[in-house]
Amino acid sequence: MTQRLLPLAHAMALSVAAALCVSATVVHADGGPNYPITSQQRGTAKQVAEAGVPLSELAPNAPDSYTVKRGDTLWGISKLFLKTPWRWPELWGMNLQQIRNPHLIFPGQVLYLDKSNGRARLRLGEPVGTNQGGRLSPRIREGSLNDALTSVPLHLIEPFFNEAVIFDNSDELLKAPRVVATQEGRVMLSRGETAYVRGELGGVREWRLFREPKPLRDPATKEVLGYEAAYVGTLDLVREGAEGTGADGQPMVIPSTFTTTSLRQEAMVGDRLAPVPAREFDNLAPHAPAQDVAGQIVSIYGDALTAGQNQIVALNRGTRDGLERGHVLALWRDGNVVRDMTEDKKPFIKLPDERHGLLFVFRTFDRMSYALILTVKDPVKPGDRFTQP
Repeated sequence: MTQRLLPLAHAMALSVAAALCVSATVVHADGGPNYPITSQQRGTAKQVAEAGVPLSELAPNAPDSYTVKRGDTLWGISKLFLKTPWRWPELWGMNLQQIRNPHLIFPGQVLYLDKSNGRARLRLGEPVGTNQGGRLSPRIREGSLNDALTSVPLHLIEPFFNEAVIFDNSDELLKAPRVVATQEGRVMLSRGETAYVRGELGGVREWRLFREPKPLRDPATKEVLGYEAAYVGTLDLVREGAEGTGADGQPMVIPSTFTTTSLRQEAMVGDRLAPVPAREFDNLAPHAPAQDVAGQIVSIYGDALTAGQNQIVALNRGTRDGLERGHVLALWRDGNVVRDMTEDKKPFIKLPDERHGLLFVFRTFDRMSYALILTVKDPVKPGDRFTQP
């Protein structure tokens, strides 16, 4: 039976933004909101759209078809079809003629792999039994943006957009608004309790609490690149402070009133406030850096000495070095120094460095970045290297 297959709505450009937009929005696969796509990504897609992808670029066990299911991610689907999952623009290029908005891919859609003339193309069709006359027919997909797939497992990194912050200098936090008192004079605060704060608020109502900023040093130069503070929780402004008058008629400061809304650990007098940042989930589609990049792991987020898959690490490169959100980086393991037992003198030799994992950059600062460990063979530790994939 000859099947006429439709070009698929390419999953590889799906950004986290698509999954976090207003849930009531209805979108169409041939239009919809204009989510971020770089000119370079679009150019690559147009090139590939004309010819498809070489069969050599496919994953060894790429399936002939795949039905998208709830819980899938851009990264996971990419790995099914391509050797290098971050090369999503090439897979998107296979579908460029039919689908103009590559951010929208939904559970239930069926992806078909068409291999002919030494090239590969992905196409979209309805599941068997839903076509008419034995042919796969066009279908416009409508749905909530909340149903659209995300680039990587969002639940792994979403908390860190609030929690993981690097300050340029220690004074930045030390000069921030601070908790000066609690209800009934207690030192510690629990969720839902009242905190009293002094400092400039600037009209901001939602705040985070931090404690004890620690310096983060470059593993090679030992230069301080920034300060990472321990995350405590969040609190909301109830009433702004004012100038008052004491019993003796003298001016007296009345602090602002806050309610603690969530706590990772007990809050206390002296904790510092920082505004809750705008959500930065746009343009998180995986892609390789456009230029060479190399650096080292500065620290493991939290108290661990080593890290594994799905943990967060801080990098000694940031926006000034060309890193951006969505970059995929290769992790390298240093080769061991061993003795050559085949020679009489048994000299020491250094084995080659080996690539053993991938990082996904999701938060960037001027001189540093945070990345999620996507895959790894051995424990990751501070000082380990990364490069472009």
